[in-house]
Amino acid sequence: MTERARRTGFAAALSTWLPPAVAAGLLSSAAALAPLAPAHALVPYLYVPREQELEGAGLGIAQAAARLLRMGQAGDAARLAALTVQLLPADPRGWLLLAEAQLRSNQNKDAAVSLTRAKQLDPRNAGIWFAEGSLALRNGKPREAIGLLEQGIKLDNRNAGAHFDLGNAQLLSGNSAAALNQYERAAALRTDFWEAINNQALVLFEQGDRPAAIKRLRRALKIKPDASEPMLALAAGLFAQGPQQRDEAIRLASEALNGEPNYVLESYQKDQLWGPKLRSATQQLLAQQELKPVVDRANANASTEGQTEEDL
Repeated sequence: MTERARRTGFAAALSTWLPPAVAAGLLSSAAALAPLAPAHALVPYLYVPREQELEGAGLGIAQAAARLLRMGQAGDAARLAALTVQLLPADPRGWLLLAEAQLRSNQNKDAAVSLTRAKQLDPRNAGIWFAEGSLALRNGKPREAIGLLEQGIKLDNRNAGAHFDLGNAQLLSGNSAAALNQYERAAALRTDFWEAINNQALVLFEQGDRPAAIKRLRRALKIKPDASEPMLALAAGLFAQGPQQRDEAIRLASEALNGEPNYVLESYQKDQLWGPKLRSATQQLLAQQELKPVVDRANANASTEGQTEEDL
């Protein structure tokens, strides 16, 4: 297949995702980029798209990439976003979109390159600092993440997700008081942010304040009733309180493991930032005879590479 045919074929494939006008613009762009064919007319003519047309095509592709990202098709989104930055190399939004898609498709090294380019173009864009902080967290560098996220928050202190990520970075760095403060800020900025409320409970449980932790977990479940993480944590907290709430603890643990079997694994709990006190209480609960069938089934179905339903 010739280079021209490859470009035109790719553009035609994109037309299934993009509006007709944007796809048509892309086809024109692809034709213009192809090598000149032998002239058959007296005056050969090559159409060169105007800058406005290229910009329109690039933005249209970016919109399509963003839609794919929202649909969970991160790999396809990354490929489209890469085309966007080819058409609009000086637009930091395209590089940021590309980095987000690369992050979600586990292309961490490529994401770092894209974020560096985005920051060069727009160093005061808080979203870029936040994305770099998330990447540092993913790469196991919480202290580096703290610096990046704090710098971004100086530019935009109303971003609930950034405060949540900073809380995670602080917790991983051993600063539970600072982590709790950031989770509280995140939940105050977004009242339905059940993950931030859940993580408040994780910190409070390790600090020995079980009643406060239980209260937060019940609050998280009011927002997300089927969330396995606060459900199992609440079950462990109730069980640790004494026999008076044993029946509820058994019921909640069973529902939680049926919803997400990975939480039966202590290693998985640790990955989700559960502290040693909560993990110990959970293991004691899961050792109860009534839960043996549920625990056995969860162990059979658990996968260390699985994702919880909250991550989807």
